[in-house]
Order: sequence, then structure tokens, then C-alpha cells
Amino acid sequence: MKKIFLFAIALAFTGDLLYAQIYIAPDGDDLNPGTIAQPFGTLAKAVAVVQPGDTIYVRGGSYSIISPITISSSKSGFDSLKVTLTAFQDEVPLFDFSAQPFSLKGLSLRADYWHIRGLQIKGAGDNGMEINGGSNNIIENCAFYENRDTGLQLSNGASNNQIINCDSYFNADPPDYGDADGFAPKLTVGSGNNFYGCRAWGNCDDGWDGYLRGANDVTTTLENCWTWGNGYLKDGTDPGSQANGNGFKMGGGDNSNSERLMHHMILIKCVAFGNKNKGFDQNNNLGSMTLLNCSGYANLAANYRIQRTLNSGQNLTIKNSLSFEGNVQLGNFAIQEANSWLANFVVTSEDFVSLAAEQAAAPRQADGSLPEFEFLHLAQGSDLIDGGVDLGYAFKGTAPDLGAFESDYITSISDNAIPESYHIYQNYPNPFNPNTTIQFQLADPDKVRITIYNALGEQVSVLYDGYLASGTHKFKFNADGLATGTYFYRIETQSFSHLRKMMLVK
Repeated sequence: MKKIFLFAIALAFTGDLLYAQIYIAPDGDDLNPGTIAQPFGTLAKAVAVVQPGDTIYVRGGSYSIISPITISSSKSGFDSLKVTLTAFQDEVPLFDFSAQPFSLKGLSLRADYWHIRGLQIKGAGDNGMEINGGSNNIIENCAFYENRDTGLQLSNGASNNQIINCDSYFNADPPDYGDADGFAPKLTVGSGNNFYGCRAWGNCDDGWDGYLRGANDVTTTLENCWTWGNGYLKDGTDPGSQANGNGFKMGGGDNSNSERLMHHMILIKCVAFGNKNKGFDQNNNLGSMTLLNCSGYANLAANYRIQRTLNSGQNLTIKNSLSFEGNVQLGNFAIQEANSWLANFVVTSEDFVSLAAEQAAAPRQADGSLPEFEFLHLAQGSDLIDGGVDLGYAFKGTAPDLGAFESDYITSISDNAIPESYHIYQNYPNPFNPNTTIQFQLADPDKVRITIYNALGEQVSVLYDGYLASGTHKFKFNADGLATGTYFYRIETQSFSHLRKMMLVK
């Protein structure tokens, strides 16, 4: 008996054996045990039995759902023991709430430390998904569309959530069409939420809405996010003036609650084009707003409109940003540097490789990252290339380009320039957990050093240091032991040094 007892204790502390793998499938049954061979039939059943560290695998196909699915706070994971809800392998599961009555929500996440990946949520009677008070969650490679309010909304103090490589589109709330946004960190939202690589288009109200009522002095960060065509319905018709049609509505309140509310917004390499109203919109926000390497194009009312004086101690900072075919309306309090509407720059269609906006809705890459295309990329010879100032992000040439897309053209020789005979690829996958591959090409034999740094510039690893032959080289980087966050890899040879950014998500 003593041996059996000791074995039971050892088993309880044996890694993955402690954690369940739970399966659901469209043809499953909640009376099944929830295994891959005999899956449950509903997400609600899987949520009822899941524990921290467990993984719920969702098989591909359509799930017709009427009642809201609530993941309560009692189902929270932990920082080192998340709950995972993910599509099985490369399958595509669709949670279809189209038969749901108006005003009911689809998926409500009220728990902490969940990682939700690869789901499509359609047709909810209200929000497709809400993060209602849940914090420290990761929502990755999900799509929210044709819901009858905002695709994904964060509220009730939801904080420190990461929304990565998600799409939200064609959301509309009849009959008034005044509230359905793509993404909405608004009203009672908490601080520290981050959007990376997300797209919002064709929503009847705004692409992103940071409007506040009940919250104040919160911060939201958007990086590499695109938004376009908002303020219209799926068929392209305009539902009226109540459908605002802004790309990035950056916060603030209104006269019905407070005129002094602050939603501190940080937008890095974000793009707004073809929206019915403004691309980058202050909307009474009196907190700090920082726009770095952003691009505004052909937004009907203005590409950028931030004119109202901010609260004391708050700043509007806009640098390395680009505007074409649209107004720029900024208050004289704006801190500006190297923007395309300032002296010494003249922007024409000749500055771009392509203005074919439909490319933005192209399918994502295999790892879920944004598609590669030529739209709004700078053409060789444009004076916007190398026209920016160094903001601490990787760039090619002598200085950063203006706008959201860094070109591959080298306009002059510098220590940071990459010779045309060499090529440095973006790591794959990115974001990653915990492994990623760093790949580069050498035209000639060379001494190579590959170093990994954290966001503070501290060296965390030397991946390689030695001589390599000419050709293509791949190195696998394992980030076990490192925390979620932004990291950089520097590749140095005897002739150049280049830095690229990558994101670790655990």
C-alpha cells in the first residue's frame, strides 16, 4: 500500500499527465467522455469540466449555438498554468450564433489566464465575444464577423489582455447601426490591453472604439493593426449618420458623462484608409496619444483629426507618419517630427508601389500573421524612404521610412545597411511559443553572431558566434524560461548589422 501511495503522489506531479485534453466536435455528444474518439458536443460542457492547465480542442465544422456561453471567473487559470481553448491542428471551427435572439452575447470571457486560439464567431445577438472583467488572457488567430454588435469588446475592468492576429468585420447592429465596432476596448475597460497584427473592416460604426463611460486614465496599445471601410454595411450601403465610420476612435467621453476622460492610446505602425469619417480620431479624448509610423489614406473626413486641447500633463506625439489624399487636422500642441505633411515632403501616387486597397483583405499567412502585399508600400526613389527619425525600432537604410511599411530599398551605405547580396528573414512563426526559426542568407562566407535581446536591450542569449559558409542558414531559438513579451534578434557579420523584432506569447 505504501508503494501505491508514493506512486500516486509521483503521478500527480508528472507534467502533462496532470492536465486533461478535452475534445468537442459538431457530431459529438455531451454524454461522451470528451476524448478525441468520443468528444463532447458543446463548448459549454467542456467549460464546465475544464481545470487550470487543461486544453480544450475544438474540431472543425459549424456549431449552431443559441444560448450565450459564459466562462466564469471560477474557471480562471494562473500565470504559469493557463487554460487553453484552441482549434484542433489546422481545422476551422465556427461558432454560429445566427439563430440567437437579438441582444444576447456570444462568448463571454470573465476568467483570467485563458489562451483562446483559432475560433470563428459569427452572428451573435450582441457582441460576438466580450472579455468582461477577464484579465491576462490571449486571444489569437480568431475572427468575429456579422455579429449584431461589436465583434470583440473589452469591459468591466478587463486588463492586460493580448489580442493577436485577429480579424473583426461586417458587424452591424440593426436597426440604429450606431454601436457595432470591430474591436472595442471601451466604456468600463481596464488598462494594459494590447492589440497586435489585427484587422477591422466593414463594421457599421468604427474599426476600433476606445470611448469611455465609467473608466478613466487607462492605456491601450495597438501595433501593426489595419482598419478600413468602416461606417458602411456589408453590401456597401451607408446606414446613416449614426454609423460613425471612424478607423481608430481613440477614446474620450461625451457631454452625458464627462468631458475630461483620458484613454492613453499608443498606435505603432497602424494603417487607416477608406473609412467613411476619420482615420485617426481623437473623439474628445483628453489623455496622451502617441502615433508612430502610422499611415492614413483616403479617409473621407480626415486622415488625422486631433484638435481639442488635452488635460494638463498629457501629450500628443506623432512621428514618422504618413498622410495621402486626406486632411490632417492637429492642434498646435502636437509634438511632431518627420511626418509627411511637414516641410520638405510632397506625397503623390508615385510614392507608392500600389494603391490597390483590396489587397488588405487577403488571407493571412500560414502562421496567422498579416498578409504580405504591395498596397501603400513605398516605391523605389520616394523621398519618404529613409525620411524618418530613429524611434528605437528596426529599420533598413540610413533612417526609418515614413508610414507603416518599411521598404527593402537601400538608398545609401551605412553600418546598418544590408548589402543586396544578403537577406534577413522575419522569424517564423511570429508570434511564437516557445520555439521559432531565424533564417538568413549569406552571399559569401562570413563571421556571424546572432544575439537575442529583451525589450530593455538586455542580452538574453547568444544563439551563434562563428564562421558560416555562403547560402541559407536556419537557427532554432527556444524561449523556455523567458517571459511573454517583445524580443529582438540581431544578426552581425563583418559587413553589416541588422535588428528584427519578434514576439513571445505564452
